[in-house]
Amino acid sequence: MGDSGLDIRPGVFVEEDELEEQFIRASGPGGQNVNKVATAVQLRFDAAGARHLPEHVRARALKLAGSRATKEGHILIEAGRYRTQEQNRADARSRLAELLRKASEPPPKPRKRTKPSKGAVERRLKAKAGRSTIKKMRGKVSLD
Repeated sequence: MGDSGLDIRPGVFVEEDELEEQFIRASGPGGQNVNKVATAVQLRFDAAGARHLPEHVRARALKLAGSRATKEGHILIEAGRYRTQEQNRADARSRLAELLRKASEPPPKPRKRTKPSKGAVERRLKAKAGRSTIKKMRGKVSLD
């Protein structure tokens, strides 16, 4: 696919025009600089309108995004960890790529309920009966 957009895995990728970046002022420490330089990036990805995302990947991505997903089907990722726009931009993109990679993995197989074997059930009941007898024997001693 090349330089523009993000490669997730074969057949799953994001076009550059599906990503929207906005630079905002970062929160947290940074002295006077933090109040005047917009180094943090807000990456908006239109998952609902993405052309190269299979339906199951789209649904899982929005589910995995949790509170970062909007009602319109956009995924918002904010990156303000670094001091330069370029580093934050790369960080936001790699975080989006990681989220989409996780969403494109096959879902875990459903768990099959297992039943204890007949022998195991019998052993458990025998042990319970044994404990019951031991506890019954702990009663008061009668003077017959």
